[in-house]
Amino acid sequence: MKPVFPVEKTIRERTSIRSYEPRALSTKEKDLFHDFIKTLSNPFAVDVSFRLLESSDALKGEKLGTYGVIKGARDFIGASAPDTDLALEALGYSLEHLVLYAVALGYGTCWLGGTFDRSAFSHAMDLKKGDLFPVITPLGYPADKKRPMESVMRWAAKSDQRKEWKELFFSENFSSPLSKSDAGDFAFALEMTRLAPSAVNKQPWRVVKYQNAYHFYEAKTLKEGKNSVDLQRVDVGIAACHFGLAAAEKNLPGEFKKLSVPEIKTSSEMKYLFSWV
Repeated sequence: MKPVFPVEKTIRERTSIRSYEPRALSTKEKDLFHDFIKTLSNPFAVDVSFRLLESSDALKGEKLGTYGVIKGARDFIGASAPDTDLALEALGYSLEHLVLYAVALGYGTCWLGGTFDRSAFSHAMDLKKGDLFPVITPLGYPADKKRPMESVMRWAAKSDQRKEWKELFFSENFSSPLSKSDAGDFAFALEMTRLAPSAVNKQPWRVVKYQNAYHFYEAKTLKEGKNSVDLQRVDVGIAACHFGLAAAEKNLPGEFKKLSVPEIKTSSEMKYLFSWV
């Protein structure tokens, strides 16, 4: 199914918004998101649950997670999933699809992971025992004027920078960078993957084109976050969402599958996750 918004335009417009107008979403607006959530799926067959949450604490400048202080937001989206294989990747995939939908409609969002105060939100999530609840995003109207702190945080996180192609995409092995010409029609999907957001902008995904498939790996560069959750697996799911949406928009053949580990020599920091076949 093709995306309901222009993929490249929306991806390029998405940015982390930390300052919001202090007004809540209307019932009609919330219904719009509830309806879109019903249409969401992920290629890993994981049941990802979403909740639209309200938090007056955000008005007090509560510090939520690694992206710093969120100010003004009245509404948040929480995502959870059972602790199964590829659950974190599926959660990242599905929530990023929802985030991009929000961006296309003109709303602000900001990925928050690892260090946000779970006690402020988890009571409303209706979590089952063992459920993963690693991330949350505010959802609201971006403030016209950004706070100086916001610019400092973006600079510190290198939010506007992305790794070059040769650092992310490879051909046959991790020693040979993949050229855009060799990627052919998939160059667009890979470029959209390159632009995906990630925790402290580490971009922990690596993709190897090997035997007519694109194999996705996690390049682990951060320690596991709170509750021993590997947030970089969420990041790889976000990147996969960009790839999948771009491929769907361009009618590119294939689908995501988890295969036997490809016969590609890797370092100990590199972990195979799934493939586009």
